[in-house]
Amino acid sequence: MPPGGETVGRNGFRFVSLLLASLSLPFATPLAADEFRSPSLTALRVDWRTALDQLRTEINSHPQVAGDFIFVPRRSVPRFDPRAMPALVQLNAVSSQFFTGIGRSPVPVLLPFDAAAYLEAQRSGARSPLALPRYQADFNPVDVFDAGPAGYSATFSLEPGAGDGMPSRTFAKPVEVQITGSALVYDIADPAGGKGEPVKPLPTIYPDLRKFIREGYVRYAFTRFGAAYVVSIQCLDSVAKPRRLACKEAYPVAERFLKALHIAGGQRARPLMDIASDLIDRPAARSTDFSYRPSGDIIPNSGYRKQGGHPDPMAYSQIRFPLEKAPAFVHSQSYAKRDKDDGPTAYPWRDNFCESRSFEVWQCGGGYGHQGEDIRAAECPSPGDGREPCDPRQRSVVAARDAIVIRASKDQAATLEVNSRTEHIRFRYMHMNPQALNADGVLNGRIVTEGEKIGVISNYLDHPAGTSMHLHFDVQVFTRDGWIWVSPYVTLVSAYERMIRARGREVGPEIASTPQPVAHAQPEDAIKPDQREGSSGEEN
Repeated sequence: MPPGGETVGRNGFRFVSLLLASLSLPFATPLAADEFRSPSLTALRVDWRTALDQLRTEINSHPQVAGDFIFVPRRSVPRFDPRAMPALVQLNAVSSQFFTGIGRSPVPVLLPFDAAAYLEAQRSGARSPLALPRYQADFNPVDVFDAGPAGYSATFSLEPGAGDGMPSRTFAKPVEVQITGSALVYDIADPAGGKGEPVKPLPTIYPDLRKFIREGYVRYAFTRFGAAYVVSIQCLDSVAKPRRLACKEAYPVAERFLKALHIAGGQRARPLMDIASDLIDRPAARSTDFSYRPSGDIIPNSGYRKQGGHPDPMAYSQIRFPLEKAPAFVHSQSYAKRDKDDGPTAYPWRDNFCESRSFEVWQCGGGYGHQGEDIRAAECPSPGDGREPCDPRQRSVVAARDAIVIRASKDQAATLEVNSRTEHIRFRYMHMNPQALNADGVLNGRIVTEGEKIGVISNYLDHPAGTSMHLHFDVQVFTRDGWIWVSPYVTLVSAYERMIRARGREVGPEIASTPQPVAHAQPEDAIKPDQREGSSGEEN
């Protein structure tokens, strides 16, 4: 059986069947141009024995507690039973006091937390409770931690002036550091992927460490124990200012973080399976009114330096449409006056992912774009027309999937992260009022369910009435370069079709440029051999 088990085998059979059919039938009908695909993902194989060896070394550096940990494997229990590696069970018991659910991670959890030093201080009779930053290289207690079947994510911060030997900086706020470790990576045809430069102080610790600035973050990517890890800090490659973190001020913070990483937990689990790209099922019934322009067909001259959009046939996840009710409309909020044929609350929809913005987006021409899609609800009906009345200020926004919330109380954006055996993906919502989100408890660590109301459409951008009444929605997937933006347009079209239970009609001109491959989609990929990111600001 090919790696990927039943899922990959089933998809592989379908792909091979389609391929053989097309070869044996000279007049076989080609696939329609408007078909949607799911992405492909590679499952990484985690080397837990090497991780256990590193943990043993870390624990043995603190003799007072070294004898408490049992490193002799218990062969009388099944291979994937947690008791097979008792030292990890013991470590998770310690770390879970601060990182809830850490044992759910199928990859070794690297964090700036020295569990052995913490236990040794307890054994020595240190005051209780112990000051946690002392055992976290002076980083504050974790802001958000999520562990699940694909891996884990965590966010820490370092206060101004904290950390012995740290250089002084201009930026006056705490620096936020994110880390993700994952056994799943999305197969993205990304010409910028895999690049970077070595980090001189750290080659002996992380031999394959790459440093690079991408999509508004300085990132440090490396492989350890077979898993993919990325440490990132949001910054600007510019002059340092009190309210703007320059990347050159972020470097020493990130390197301090990397030097402080220890194995803090995790648990051996059954290996994940590769996931092949496949055609997405769509409703058989045809909608009488819903229509949409092709992916990448943005308003002419609205792209960066008047470049066009990026055709992308991928529905990156099967989501619940983020507005509670139809009709809803994906349209530009910045260039709507140029789009004379299509109003902001009318069909057909129009892609606005690659509209010109100052944000880096790898898929868009020139490397800059909108990062997501703007969505508006239908106008409230006029009194007496027989339709259900509504309040334009109470149009509900709902969770796209079962997920964990990533959002601090001052953040304008709310991010939902999905962490499962088949996905490691994020959905970001913008322009809802932060005070309302705080009052409703849409904050770090909250678990939401698909379809649950999380807010209402608003016009918040730095302040109320800072933009039009709409929702900005975007998607990030985890790759070896960390969390990167991908076009959510087809994902939204697919979700909307499921909500209205009817297939839309693609209209408008053909995209002149040839669609670029986004993820593996060839039949042979189905049987291949074994093998709180996001800026807080957005213009519209």
